Amino acid sequence: MQNGWASFAANESERRRRRIVIEGEAAVAAWDEVMAEVEQACRERGVPMLGREKAEVLARLVAERQPKLVVECGTAIGYSGLWITRQLRENGRGRLITLELDPQRAEEARVNFERAGVADLVEQQVGDAKETIRQVKGEVDFLLLDNNYENYLPCFLGIRDRLVDGARIVADNVGIGEGEMKEYLDLVRREYPSETVWFDVDLPWLTRDAMEVTVYRK
Repeated sequence: MQNGWASFAANESERRRRRIVIEGEAAVAAWDEVMAEVEQACRERGVPMLGREKAEVLARLVAERQPKLVVECGTAIGYSGLWITRQLRENGRGRLITLELDPQRAEEARVNFERAGVADLVEQQVGDAKETIRQVKGEVDFLLLDNNYENYLPCFLGIRDRLVDGARIVADNVGIGEGEMKEYLDLVRREYPSETVWFDVDLPWLTRDAMEVTVYRK
């Protein structure tokens, strides 16, 4: 009887393991398919996106920080949000609050998140990020600024008191938008450890750009 039970338990454990593997492979396949479609749509329609080169670095920063809460200013149709949430799932913790001004783009992103199997990790808010970011509750470990350049400073100031010590702040398009986000860059470069990271990118509208990576300190 004991041998029979041990055999049953071993078989059941193996079945669970295989099911987890199969479900994991299916989730990866769904994400890959949706990401390919989103990337193609951005390229064809000129929807702003990080591009794979910067997105891979963003995902690595999320992996290193292991955040409980990520806030993104500028959802668009979900390109960077897909990268963030995939990494959060791999981390085994964390959620994303993403802010978007355009209701149509936000809806498109919602569908993309659902199709990619990461909607359970995302909370979307529609409206002016300068205002909606003030409504974010909880401590924030990671902030991505990827909306209108002149909004970087007010968005940062609107959430600064909820950033935890050591939070990562990533500001996109520093290479092409430095002038319009100058006040933000002057502030973080003066007050916190910051680094400008340059990339050669493969986008129809851009071949070289930078992100500013800042470590927030209380």
